[in-house]
Amino acid sequence: MELKEKLLSSFMAFEERIDVTSELHDVRTLAIKNFENKGFPTKKEEAWKYTSLNSILKHDFSVFPKSENTVEFAEVKKYFLHEIDTYKVVFVDGVFSSFLSSTTHDGIDVCLMSSALNKPKYKMVIDAYFNQIASKEESLTSLNTAFANEGAYINIPKSKVVDKPIEIMYFSTGSEARLLVQPRNLVVVGENSHVQIIERHQCLNENPVLTNSVTEIFAQKRAIVDYYKIQNDNLEANLIDNTYVSQQKETNVSINTFSFGGNLTRNNLNFYHFGERIVSNLNGITIIGDKQHVDHYTLVQHSTPNCESHQDYKGIFSDRATGVFNGKIFVEREAQKTNAFQKSNNILLSDKATINAKPQLEIFADDVKCSHGCTIGQLDETAMFYMQQRGIPKKEAKALLMYAFSNAVIESIKIPELKQRITKIIATRLGVKMGFDL
Repeated sequence: MELKEKLLSSFMAFEERIDVTSELHDVRTLAIKNFENKGFPTKKEEAWKYTSLNSILKHDFSVFPKSENTVEFAEVKKYFLHEIDTYKVVFVDGVFSSFLSSTTHDGIDVCLMSSALNKPKYKMVIDAYFNQIASKEESLTSLNTAFANEGAYINIPKSKVVDKPIEIMYFSTGSEARLLVQPRNLVVVGENSHVQIIERHQCLNENPVLTNSVTEIFAQKRAIVDYYKIQNDNLEANLIDNTYVSQQKETNVSINTFSFGGNLTRNNLNFYHFGERIVSNLNGITIIGDKQHVDHYTLVQHSTPNCESHQDYKGIFSDRATGVFNGKIFVEREAQKTNAFQKSNNILLSDKATINAKPQLEIFADDVKCSHGCTIGQLDETAMFYMQQRGIPKKEAKALLMYAFSNAVIESIKIPELKQRITKIIATRLGVKMGFDL
């Protein structure tokens, strides 16, 4: 049975397993119908022109884990930001792990999506935000909505500065030969509040995993959101990450994506503006090799005046790796005084590595400052020669140049311990030990 048919036939069984309100049933039913009509995206669609899912979809993925699995903290400690105290929402094979988690309802809600969807006390928030900004047309988002049940629910009330970062962790144990998981995260940040969130998906063995994740982020007036996605999984992991961001006036939302591992990674990142003096920051570093594939698809929709968006993506590709950057800035007629900037810089370390870049501007306002740019090249041989002449070995000189190339994005990390962790991952990917404090 093909995966699409398997999912369609599993939908009714899924709803029977969980407690579903009539409103959620209607939402899920519309979503599964949209997925049934559209199916999985193909390269015939412009947005998926450079990314094919065919090699992944041939696997016979399990839709539901056959048993609950546990892992010991010692096995996964290295994946957490254990140098500092954090709130933690942890899932193992798609199932919440209370043992590994550290949730709270003390002034803020950091807990489970399943609780929020099914408990009356959360109904007002769910009705106001769940599935409100996520696409109703995109087939993989619809598939996630149809099966949405578990994930992280984060609700930060008005005028709260969250005292420590929040980590959302998804572990796959490999107990299933092939597993499909569909996490759903909802993040609501109240007026004048500030939160830092780290999200990671990690396989613990070599069995194939397909993750189809959807995250909705709502930033109310003057809220500040710093969101970090760490993608450093093994070569059998496949991730499709759909993130939708709604910003009200005077908000500042930054999403930083660090793509180092995995077989195929697709990041769909969509920002929507609903007020003036909004700032949106989209930053990314991609360092991949072998036959890895990372596709960044971004949209910033400027609908209101006096707003800014900044996109800065760096890519380093070796062996037969493939990178894609497809970024769009859309400026509506009413969005005068918009300042939007988009940049994609890439280095190819191999003749067989590939980058497909398509920066786009669609501007319908006449008083704006918008620009985009893309570079694809190799390391500067003159700079390499200069460093070698001063006693730096070729391998280290090469790594230092690549580190410097990525540094602007690294500097955007506002959690010192995470910045140190990312820098060490980059050094490992570059195959060197940096001779300075990380």
